[in-house]
Amino acid sequence: MWKTVRRAAQATGHLLLATAMAFGVWIFICVLLITAIGTLAVVGAWLLPETVLLIRRIAGAKRQLTASWTGVRIPEAYQPLTGTVRERFRTAVKDPGTLTDFRWMVAYYLYGALLFVALPLWPVGLVVDGVRSGLLRREPVVLPLIEKVADLEADWSTALLKPSPKARLTRRVEELAATRADAIAAHGAELRRIERDLHDGAQANLVALSLRIGLAKRAYDRDPDTARKLLDEAQDQAEQALTELRNVVRGIHPPILTDRGLVGAVRALAAGSGLQVALDDGGMDEGVRAPAAVEAAAYFVVAESLTNAAKYSGSPRADVRLVRTKRGLRVRVSDVAGCGGADETAGSGLLGMRRRVAALDGTVDVSSPVGGPTVIEVELPCVW
Repeated sequence: MWKTVRRAAQATGHLLLATAMAFGVWIFICVLLITAIGTLAVVGAWLLPETVLLIRRIAGAKRQLTASWTGVRIPEAYQPLTGTVRERFRTAVKDPGTLTDFRWMVAYYLYGALLFVALPLWPVGLVVDGVRSGLLRREPVVLPLIEKVADLEADWSTALLKPSPKARLTRRVEELAATRADAIAAHGAELRRIERDLHDGAQANLVALSLRIGLAKRAYDRDPDTARKLLDEAQDQAEQALTELRNVVRGIHPPILTDRGLVGAVRALAAGSGLQVALDDGGMDEGVRAPAAVEAAAYFVVAESLTNAAKYSGSPRADVRLVRTKRGLRVRVSDVAGCGGADETAGSGLLGMRRRVAALDGTVDVSSPVGGPTVIEVELPCVW
């Protein structure tokens, strides 16, 4: 019985906040009338975009209120109101999200006061359910109706505030355009890095190698000892050039991924990280492997995360978890006892990680409160 009373009280609190917001929406009709008159008179056309922005904020607050009750986030899909007055006006009128919010606001004038349906149920419920539960030991029937009223209000709000398919498609196109631009920028930066590494590393070593071999050939007849010394230096130079070339190849696609798979490659990273790494591979050693691009992205995420943890976290331990989901691969890296406070704007590591993952239509979630720990969770979509 007490659990039912507590849930009914929570539902009443939700309906109370919803009614308070509905009262604000009823007052907001004055703003809508002023905007409509000003727009029709042309001279007040600048009012429409500002009013649409206010409606977006109100709808956003309602989405948060509904999500706090249902536990399910309602996404937003708006076109940005930027540019000249004419451009802002045109965007505000053509944006599908404007129609969605306006439709919800009109409906909210009608269903926003469901609190007044729930309040009369309290005295009846306390008497009826008190007798049923206290004396007859049966389940309450009246007070649960208050929770159902709150669920009904939340369901209507969710249905009305969800972006339309057209708005979701527009938002999706914008996201893909942004990720494509990031992917192109990341690709260009990667090419420049490879070119720089080859020029400053392997190429420089090969030039020095060629010079030493040439000098050794000239000195071979008249000074064999000097020639032998130059050849020894040339051999060291050749080994250094090979090392540089291997590093460049690892930066493109680590060979260990091809040879040992993602789990084996991550184990090698963990062994060389300088941290005590606990790896949960989720049984990924068995079964079908992810596509090569997905494995490479996951590998670089783990590599960058462990490098950052070793350099900045101050934690001696880290946890790495690989999870095969129905729609892709999830990677989670935590520094366990780190100091937190990771700043994505302070360096290129996390930004590069986001770009690499976004190019595969994945997502990156970084949680790093001051005092730690830092947790990086990545979702990479793929077909198994």
